[in-house]
Amino acid sequence: MNKTWNNKAWFMVLPVLVLVAFSAVVPLMTVVNYSVQDTFGNNEFFWAGAEWFSDTLSSERFWSSLQRNLLFSFIILAIEVPLGIFIALNMPKKGLGVPVCLVLMALPLLIPWNVVGTIWQIFGRVDIGLLGYSLLAIGVDYNYVRDPIDAWMTLVVMDVWHWTSLVVLLCYAGLVSIPEAYYQAARIDGASRWSVFRYIELPKMKRVLLIAVLLRFMDSFMIYTEPFVVTGGGPGNSTTFLSIDLVKMAVGQFDLGPAAALSIIYFLIILLLSWIFYTVMTSSDQKG
Repeated sequence: MNKTWNNKAWFMVLPVLVLVAFSAVVPLMTVVNYSVQDTFGNNEFFWAGAEWFSDTLSSERFWSSLQRNLLFSFIILAIEVPLGIFIALNMPKKGLGVPVCLVLMALPLLIPWNVVGTIWQIFGRVDIGLLGYSLLAIGVDYNYVRDPIDAWMTLVVMDVWHWTSLVVLLCYAGLVSIPEAYYQAARIDGASRWSVFRYIELPKMKRVLLIAVLLRFMDSFMIYTEPFVVTGGGPGNSTTFLSIDLVKMAVGQFDLGPAAALSIIYFLIILLLSWIFYTVMTSSDQKG
C-alpha cells in the first residue's frame, strides 16, 4: 500500500527558513569577503588572498588567546557538569519542594549576561563589593583587578553561579523520566546507591548530558560579555579570550581583514570541537 505524503506543512515553516538563511548566510558571506581583502577606507578593497589567515595562525596573540579559551572551557565543564548532576540527584521529585527548587534554579538563567558581569564586577570590588571586602577582612589578599589568578577565579565562580542551573535542569528532566519501577527493582535486588546511579540514572541522563556539555562548551568557549565587563581582558592579557581579542581587532583597531579571518577560524574551531564532543559522547552511548 502506497502512502501519500502531505508536504503542505513545509509552506508554514518556509518563511522562517528563508529568514534564518538570509540572516545567517549574508553576514557569513560578508565576513568571508572581508577575510580575503584589505581596505584603506573610502570603500576601496584590495585582494589579500590567504594573507590574513596565515598571519592569524602564525600569531602568538592568537594561540595565547586560544589556550585561555580552552583552559576556561575545560575548567567550566569539569566543575559545572559534576556539580549539576550532584544537585539534580538531591533535588526533591515530589511535593512543594519541586517548584521551589525549579524556580531557584531558573533564576540565574533569567539574568542577562551584561547584568551578570556588572553584578560580579561590583561584588568583587575590594572597596564596596561584599565579596572583595569580606575576603580582605579575613586576611585574604584578593584583588581581581591586579592579580591574574584572582581574575580567573572570579570569572570561573561567576560562570558556575550563572550556568550550573542549566546542567541541573537538564539532568533533572532526565531523572524525573525514570519510572518508579526501576527504583523498586533496584531496592529488591539490594543495589547500592552507586549501582543505582551507574546503571539506572546515568543512562537516562546521557542524552541530556550530551546537550548540556555541548551547550556549556559552546557558551564558555564563546564567552565575551561577562569577562569584558568584569576584567576587560585584564589584568594585562590574562583574561583576553578570542572573543575579546576579536572585538578589539575589529572595533578598536578597525582591522577588518584580520578580524574577519580570525572570526572564521574561531567559527571553524567551535564546529570542530563540538563535532568531536558529539562524536565521542554518541559513540560511547551506542557502545553502552
